[in-house]
Parts: sequence; structure tokens; C-alpha cells
Amino acid sequence: MKKEYMSSRQRVTNAIEHKPVDRMPIDLGVHFSTGISAYAYYELRKYLGLSADKIEMIDCGQGLARVDQDILDRFHIDTMLLNPPWEKTRKWNPRGAYEFLVPDNFNPVKQTDGGYRMNSPQGKMYMPAGGYFFDGICPDFYGFSSEEDKWELFGRRAEEIYKETDKFTMVMGYGAFFHGLEFACEMLLDPESCKYQNKTQLGKNIAKFDRMNQRFGKYIQAIEVNSDLGMQNAPMCSPDSYEECCLPYLKAFCRHVHENSDIKIFLHSCGSIDALLPDIIEAGVDIVNPVQISADHMEPGHLKEAYGDSICFWGGGCDTQSVLWQGTPEEVSAHVKKNIEIFARGSGFVFNQVHNIMGNVPPANIAAMLDTAYLCAIED
Repeated sequence: MKKEYMSSRQRVTNAIEHKPVDRMPIDLGVHFSTGISAYAYYELRKYLGLSADKIEMIDCGQGLARVDQDILDRFHIDTMLLNPPWEKTRKWNPRGAYEFLVPDNFNPVKQTDGGYRMNSPQGKMYMPAGGYFFDGICPDFYGFSSEEDKWELFGRRAEEIYKETDKFTMVMGYGAFFHGLEFACEMLLDPESCKYQNKTQLGKNIAKFDRMNQRFGKYIQAIEVNSDLGMQNAPMCSPDSYEECCLPYLKAFCRHVHENSDIKIFLHSCGSIDALLPDIIEAGVDIVNPVQISADHMEPGHLKEAYGDSICFWGGGCDTQSVLWQGTPEEVSAHVKKNIEIFARGSGFVFNQVHNIMGNVPPANIAAMLDTAYLCAIED
């Protein structure tokens, strides 16, 4: 068995930098797309014999839970969500025995069909009867009056995590200069307009980063740039269009972050992005997530062989699209072992499932996935 001698923070940082680690790092919930549904989290806690009466729903749109310290300890998790707890909460019972702590300004109205609807100045969202998450526009339930107020609260939380734990954490919410299918069409029809939009966003990104970095950059280890680029079988845009309209701005932002801090850049993009990974790497991105191994051209062996020395794969440890929710615990464990054998070789890998653990995933499968990950991590 391997002897653990690194802090969680150093372990994750070393993996990102392709340096030796005492064991493979493991994540659950550092990002809204690496986490777990509050419904699945409720069932997991009950399965483990833990109390489930104070589960905080930290993302009310996606229905995600904050991962508590006892679960972080139980599964040897090396990361922690930065987002601070809600200042004022109430209990919400969507159905059955499920009860969650939600912000007191989260007030969905139950419909006659059993679903829930909520309207806000930002838009509407709806969850059907028996659902696990809302569709639509989720408002910011923190209700900050200014960006300075946000950075003050997040800064205090970042300092607390840094000084009182050894966990790795990150700030979410920077744009990565690609804005979906409509933008992909505009890249073909009016590339100059796209470049203008991205030049404007680059200025905003840099200003936002500088304010955050000045306030509490020394307490965080990464920032997330969000840019869903892939469909199930291919990117949403051609590499040529991406190189012309997006790459220069992502590269400029990565350069600014790296020249002014030790903070890593975590790119979130679902889907088949193999064709764009050379550009993403050229831009200076340190980490790619969620590594959707079920998408075309995203096989673990290919990704590790082609790009494993150039970028850190954060995710891809377990296929949530098919295996995690419908396999047996034994099948989940075998699948996880196979992926770890490929991705963890030579560092450059942080274990996480592909995107969030959905609400109907059996708790035995979740435990099998995370327990197998740790056992693989500490094997000689």
C-alpha cells in the first residue's frame, strides 16, 4: 500500500503539473459539474448510515448537494467547493422523504401536475413531477448587490478553506469565448462580429480576474472557464473556425492568468472535443473536464496517448451516461479500475466521474465507484 505524505492541495497541484503524486487525487463536488444530485446524496448518506437531515442544496437549478466533511473523509476526497453556505435557509420538501436546506428566496410553486415552477427577474424554470433538476434559467440566490460584495464573501470562504483545511478549491464562472450553437453559426456567417464579442469578453474576463486575484487569489488554486464545445459525435464548430474566432482570446486570457498568478485554468466542456484539444492545449489550459469518454473519439486510451503529457484530465473515471446508473456495483468497480489504469499512468489525472452524479443513481454504485478509486490510488 502506498504511504500518503502529501496534502490534498499539493497532491492535486502535482497531478495537474504532471509531477509525481503519493496517490491519485480524487474529486467530488469542487465544481457544479463534478458533484452529486441532492437526491442521490440523500440516498448515499442513508445507505452509509449517516444523517440526511441537513443536506444543503447549493445549486438549486441542477439540484446539487454540498458534499459534507464526513463524506469527504469517508471517500478520501481532495477537493472542496468554494461557494459559501447560504446566509439564510429554509427546508424544502419536494416529495417523499426528501428534505433539503435551500436559500430562503428559493420559492418554487408546486403545480397541479406535481411539478414545480419558479419565476424570477432572470427568467423561468420548471421541474416536472418526479424530476431531479429544473430546466430554464436559475437566478443567483446569493443576491449580491455588486461584484465587490461577491468577492468579499467568496474571499472569506477561500481564506477559511485555505487556512483550516488542506483541500484544493477553485472559482467558477469565467467565459471561454465560445457561446453555443448559435454562436457556432455566427462564426461562419459573421466571424468579425464573433471576434468583436470575444475581444469585449476578454477585457471583462481580465478585469474580473484581476479583482478576484487581488482580493483572494493566494487562497485558491484554479479558476474555471466554461465553454461547452462538444456534441455526442463531434465539436459544435470546426477547428478552423475555433482557431480564428476563439483561440486567440482564450490564449490571451490564459497568458494573463499565468503571468500574474500560480492559478491553474480548468476548462469545462462536455462532448466530443478531441478535434479541438490541440487548440485548447496551445491556448494554455491546464485542465480539461469532464472528459466525456462515452462521446465519439474520446476513448481513454486515445486521449492519454495523444494528450496525456500536455494537459490534465479531470474526470473520465466513470461513465455516468450508461455504466454508473445502470451497472451493478461490480461492473462499476471493474469499469473504474480499467479507466484508472489508463488515465492515472504517469500523473496528469484527477479522478472524477463524467459530469454530475444524477438523482436516480443507486447509492451502492456511488460507493463502489469512489471506494474503487481510492483502493486503486493506494495500491503499489
